[in-house]
Amino acid sequence: MTELLPTGLDAFESAPCGYVVVDARGIVARANEEFLRLLDAPAGDVIGLRTFSSLVSTGGQILLETHVRPILDHAGVVREIAVELVRADGGRVPVLLNARVVSTDPRTVLVVLVETRDRHRYEDYLVAAKHAAERASQDAAAMAVTLQQTLIPPEPPVVPHLEIAAAYRPAGSGREVGGDFYDVFQVAPDAWAVVLGDVSGKGIQAAVITSFVRHTVRSVAIAHPDPSDLLHALDEAMRSHGSEHHCTLVAARLEWEDPGWSIALALAGHPPALIRASDGRITELGVPGTPAGLMSDPQFHTVRHKLGEETVTLFTDGVTEARGSSGELFGDARLLELLAGLPGDPHDIVASVVSATLTWQSDDASDDIAVVSFAAR
Repeated sequence: MTELLPTGLDAFESAPCGYVVVDARGIVARANEEFLRLLDAPAGDVIGLRTFSSLVSTGGQILLETHVRPILDHAGVVREIAVELVRADGGRVPVLLNARVVSTDPRTVLVVLVETRDRHRYEDYLVAAKHAAERASQDAAAMAVTLQQTLIPPEPPVVPHLEIAAAYRPAGSGREVGGDFYDVFQVAPDAWAVVLGDVSGKGIQAAVITSFVRHTVRSVAIAHPDPSDLLHALDEAMRSHGSEHHCTLVAARLEWEDPGWSIALALAGHPPALIRASDGRITELGVPGTPAGLMSDPQFHTVRHKLGEETVTLFTDGVTEARGSSGELFGDARLLELLAGLPGDPHDIVASVVSATLTWQSDDASDDIAVVSFAAR
């Protein structure tokens, strides 16, 4: 192609779109004239000094961390991502971002930016977080709350032949957001994934990592139908991410095999699922595993179960580790007793578990609470 260019022209420098080479540290190692024009900045203020993420808006930084980076890690390329460059004078330039990993040793990413006046969509669950961050960039607590709200679906989707209920309650007043989350999504015509997890830490960083974990789980679930394989893929992504956070998780795959559901389930350092039989008996489902993102040689094990006239309940440690006024834990035994005395309706179970946990703490939860319950219908 270069022989078709007029003498002296360089394809990189003369391209009609912004070209950026980003090194393993995330720093702009090279940029062409069009990119510098978009920024309205001289090369000496950018190249070798600024990270690429520092040149985009707050919402764009969140998108790069929770969407672009995990996809690059898994697929090596992303296309048509809408972000805003921030010029030196504070002005915003909407662009479409395309990126490809061109080298892995050392990691080098080529980014191509095309200016556009049209606003392209972000992931639905990040829209609210982006707008909140732009409106309240000086209020980290408010942004953390909004981010967490985008991670928790308002209610589970309608699943044929399955009754499912879920609830999330942040700690304390809800301003100090932690890392609990759940997700329910379809992975095949007759199969659904149900995940519930707890990312270590609190605040905006935990919320960002929670978004990264949730997105990664969705991105690998179809290719990894075995839950233990899914957890291995998540673990690798988290350790490659370089974060100090880790995550406990229960991952279940539900497959409809007329006339009932089969469950495949694996644990990553998470409490086992609790199965309530129609007579009130409670059994555990799951083999203990290691938290994701914590160890170099994690162990995950898939167990299988045919769902009968039973209700399955998943929960985070905000339930069992809730402390009463005397310092006593709510505990496993109290949770088992509560479930045994309830009817098998998932909605009743979720509401009762959350209510009992909050009552135990005088409505001042010391940790996030997340509960998911489901039964065949």
